[in-house]
Amino acid sequence: MTAASQLHVRLIGKANGVGLSRDFELLAAALRQSGCEVSLLGCERRERKRRRSLLTRFAARLRRLGAAHAAAPVCDVNLMLEHTWPQFLHQARCNVLVPNPEWFDRRDLGFLAAMDRVWVKTAMAEALFAARGCRCQLIGFDSEDRYLPQVPRQGQFLHLAGRSPLKGTQRLLALWQRHPEWPQLTLVQDAPAVGQAARPAGNIVQQRGYLDDAQLRTLQNSHRYHLCTSEAEGWGHYIAEALSVQAVALVSDAPPMNELVSAERGLLVGVRAGERHNLVRLALFEDSALEAAVQRALSLGEAESAAIGAAGRSWFLHNKRGFAGRLQHAVADLRLALAAAAAPVDAPQP
Repeated sequence: MTAASQLHVRLIGKANGVGLSRDFELLAAALRQSGCEVSLLGCERRERKRRRSLLTRFAARLRRLGAAHAAAPVCDVNLMLEHTWPQFLHQARCNVLVPNPEWFDRRDLGFLAAMDRVWVKTAMAEALFAARGCRCQLIGFDSEDRYLPQVPRQGQFLHLAGRSPLKGTQRLLALWQRHPEWPQLTLVQDAPAVGQAARPAGNIVQQRGYLDDAQLRTLQNSHRYHLCTSEAEGWGHYIAEALSVQAVALVSDAPPMNELVSAERGLLVGVRAGERHNLVRLALFEDSALEAAVQRALSLGEAESAAIGAAGRSWFLHNKRGFAGRLQHAVADLRLALAAAAAPVDAPQP
């Protein structure tokens, strides 16, 4: 394989209709821009069961030991999102992991040594996986630009919980119910993810179930304040999207959330340590800290809000440009590694 030849990269992961689906789309586009041929393998229920199967895992270990026949590779690179997928390891010349530490479980750890590279989205993930002896490359990540400058801004709050149980949503709703004097909070949450519904409150509007993309994008742009009370993130698409629309984002002051939002481009909310969740410890917002952040948001003048929003969008656009370059560098590293592996070994001199 020459350095100029096209690399066939297969993206493997669970396409869940939310964050991971966006990961698929964004990575596929960036990889194609880097000159790769890209195929997608979305792992539905059957493959997710196989990932956890003892038989699958035993067969994968046998193949790694050379005790079982391995078929010819079907692609150059397996790019595995969120988890390791042992049933596919033998089908590529190189295996690369793009993890979300909060969902990286004990089964994934069992095959971490099989990863030739770990492409990490955040500095926190880089530290976690480098400490486990992985060859890490910080690619960061990207999110969709949701900006609609023509949409009027309202002094209201938006919380996009989606399907995640790690957004601090129930605690946020309970706090908002204790403050009827606060402006309207709009909660967007997929119906299957909704646990116990919040008690009715005059300043809480709950949008459950399906919203089309145009409706959601309008909500993102019409709300001046976005509540991003994540307890953990692999990247944080809804945080990056808040920055893209020039919102004032109220964000948990813990990594990796505060890697995206600093005090110059948002309002940080103090947290306390929660329980462990796979490789991370959850960050739970302090009620008093969120109350102070809401009051601070409401006290901002128009010019100050605009400056915070502009700084957030500036970071978003700079990060988008940087992601393309970082991914190209990571792809070039893979090309060189695969070319070196394919090069003939010189015969020993007599």
